[in-house]
Parts: sequence; structure tokens; C-alpha cells
Amino acid sequence: MLLKDKVAIISGVGPGMGQALARIAAAEGASVALAARNQGFIEQVRDEIIARGGKAIAIPCDVSDEGQCAALAEQTAAAFGERIHGLVNSAYYHGDWSFVENSDVADLAKAFDVNCLGALRLTRACIPYLRDGGAVVNVSTMATVRPYGGEHGMEMGYAVAKGALNTLGKYMATDLGRFGIRVNTCRMGWIHGDPVEQHIQSQVDAGFPRDDVIASITREIPIGRIPPEDDCARAVLMMISDYSRVVSGAALDVNGGHWMAP
Repeated sequence: MLLKDKVAIISGVGPGMGQALARIAAAEGASVALAARNQGFIEQVRDEIIARGGKAIAIPCDVSDEGQCAALAEQTAAAFGERIHGLVNSAYYHGDWSFVENSDVADLAKAFDVNCLGALRLTRACIPYLRDGGAVVNVSTMATVRPYGGEHGMEMGYAVAKGALNTLGKYMATDLGRFGIRVNTCRMGWIHGDPVEQHIQSQVDAGFPRDDVIASITREIPIGRIPPEDDCARAVLMMISDYSRVVSGAALDVNGGHWMAP
């Protein structure tokens, strides 16, 4: 089992990849703390994990609140033996789609506060429990290296904030290595889960053939399909496993080849 006897915190456990990260981490042997602002949702996922024989707790947490981040770390350690082996920073705020000329600075600031500073707050809270072998993975986006825009605007605020997270991850890796803590980044592309399926269905409802909608997404993805949510989650979880125990400061592109680092 990939994460046998590990303790992991997954932030941003929502209907997208967050719930897949939590569910698969538990199935791979981890004791998992599920964190998000939506208490009802994380409790539902927790109950599903426990019903399948896994170990999980649900702790509401807004990563823009330092006190809540500290409480999450402390309660997780208290529940599972005063140790945290892995932290996955996947909480995010997307913000508005906008062009540069009509961008909302306040919305950009919120994206930065959640996507970048939120990861910093939660990581700092977990340092005492991650020492001597713990690992952090910051979940980022392909949009930080492959700008995406359309007729309704650009994914600018979200991508710029995640770009800051990419740089923060390198500084975390450089600094926290002295405590025996690894830090890596996963840049995600298209992820075929509920949110993308809803996008596909909205296009179908608008009159476009389903095959054409999917083809418009996959034509630039070399593997020829939208990367499935569970497979994307496994790639992220590998980075907190012992299979990557000598990897730190790296960026893993999880996108089916849609963008390839030079």
C-alpha cells in the first residue's frame, strides 16, 4: 500500500480532485484528515471512507485563517499519534475570469491569500509534526506555465496566485530540508471528474455533440484522453509516499503531456 501507516492532511476536500485525494489516500493505508470550509461535505466523505474500513477525521478549515490552520494540524496530530507524514495543499480559490484591463485587484488579492498564503499558513502549522521525514505537496496548475484564455477572459488571478505558490514551494524545499521535510509541486492540467464533466454537459446542453466537445479538449493531449481524476490524485499522493523520499523542490506535470517542461 502506497501510504501504509502514514498520517496525511488533505486540504481543499471538495467535489473535484480533493475528495479523490482523500479517498485514495485512505485506501492506500493512510489515516487521513479531511479539511475544507464545507463541513457537511467533508463529513460525508469521511463517513464513506470509514464505511470502507479506512481511517479518517473531518476538520473544517479555512486556510486564510491562521488559527484554523493551527487547529487542523494540532487536532490531526492528536488523533493519529502526534505525527503527520504528508500534507497536500490543495485548497484553492479560483476567482473571476477576466482580462487584464477589467481585472479586479481585490479578487486577485483573495486568490493570492488562499492559493499561496493559505499553503504557507498550513505548512507552517504542520512543521512541528512533519520533521524528520515528512513531505508537502503543493497542488498547482498547468495554467502557470501555459496561459489560458478565451472569449470570457483569462484564468489570470488563479494562475498568477498558483505561480506564486510554485516559487514558494522552491523556497519551502530549500528551507525545510534542514528539518528533514520534502516539498514538491504538482502542476495539474485537465482533470476528468465532476467539475469537468459538468463543463462537458453544459456544452452538450448548448447543442454541441459530446464527442466534439471532448475532442476539443483532447486534441492537444498526447495520451488522447482527459486524465482521469483518480489517476491524477495518485500522481499527487506518490509525492508524499516513500517512493519519492529523495525528491524535493521538483515540479511534476500531471496533464497527459498537454504541456511539457523544457
